[in-house]
Amino acid sequence: MKRRVVITGMGTINPLGNDAASTWEAAKAGKNGIDKITLFDSSELGVSIAGEVKNFDMLEYFGKKQVKRMDRFSAWALKATDEAILDSGIDLETIDKGKVGVYYTSGIGGIETIGNEHQKGKERGFNRISPFFIPTAIINISAGNIAIKYGFTGMATAQVTACASANNTMGDAFRAVRDGYLEMAVTGASEAAITDLGLGGFKVMQALSNSDDPNTASIPFDLNRTGFVMGEGAATFILEPLESAQARGAKIYGEIVGYGSTCDATHITSPDPQGEGARRCMEMAVMDGGLGLETIDYINAHGTSTPLNDHVETLAIKRLFGDRANDISISSTKSMTGHLLGASGAIEAFLTIKAIQDGFVPPTINYTTPDPECDLDYTPNHGKAKPIRAALSNSFGFGGHNATLAFRKVE
Repeated sequence: MKRRVVITGMGTINPLGNDAASTWEAAKAGKNGIDKITLFDSSELGVSIAGEVKNFDMLEYFGKKQVKRMDRFSAWALKATDEAILDSGIDLETIDKGKVGVYYTSGIGGIETIGNEHQKGKERGFNRISPFFIPTAIINISAGNIAIKYGFTGMATAQVTACASANNTMGDAFRAVRDGYLEMAVTGASEAAITDLGLGGFKVMQALSNSDDPNTASIPFDLNRTGFVMGEGAATFILEPLESAQARGAKIYGEIVGYGSTCDATHITSPDPQGEGARRCMEMAVMDGGLGLETIDYINAHGTSTPLNDHVETLAIKRLFGDRANDISISSTKSMTGHLLGASGAIEAFLTIKAIQDGFVPPTINYTTPDPECDLDYTPNHGKAKPIRAALSNSFGFGGHNATLAFRKVE
């Protein structure tokens, strides 16, 4: 028998805020978290803006010893998870930690560490690089660090599917709890790829925005969009069966009800031009959740601000929902956060859950020029109050990976 799965704890750190409350207030207000790059001198790259985490002192939070043994992506994961655990109100002394799993991922992992240690090896010799290089850089280490810190001995894993990584990993966590393999899951994703190597890789692909103005760079669905803006951060969720959450009197943010995943099998970076993989992915999530298409009131779009993605995602939505697509509120919150790559689905799931809870659709900011091929309601520039029965959150990744999560309000 399939169990209902609810979200009882959330935490985040991202370009809009260093906790859940400040992030949601900033998103509702349409704040732009994208600004000039401060982490390093990026002038040689010709890339000057990104969505950085701001005003967070890693040394103060973690201490010098731990910081030396962590890449930034692991730091964001632990920070977000600490908040989610505290927010959930679970009693760490009494729960069965063998029935708590950690499903936590990243799209790229410790790319800053990889770049730094490679440079050190070239300068000093590769027998002089850090002994912590490998366990600091590997993508699964965030799941491992969370499990180690809290003593969770259920399954700990990380599914990597490029920019669909968070949704795939969270979808797997949802199924594990729904189907009775776990009694609780800590799940989410983190990313910290604002480095010379990370930005350079996307720059030479011509995937990044060519604007150096934070207000004209990440402009999803706008006619003048030219590419995405890199972001960083993490979001963490505590999932558990509805019955156990009610039994312990936990606050419930919402219910995760469906998960769909497909592959375009078309191209290593470009989506299926007909949007068939994305359409089927959304349809699977709706069907898995036992929802009707008529109940979907909001879609948090993948909406990368790249010319091809935004057009294809629009096409997929129209193909699935038909005429009703015009009645669905859509937004790309990447307009505010930038693109968190493998963690994008996590921060966007957080914003989707809050949208349902508060009955408020966050905006797609800095939208000025409509694109005739992107002609749906993208909630331009200003959010709006709207009752939301159910919502979808889309994430699509290189390799043709598509993953959609479906959420609904718990009455």
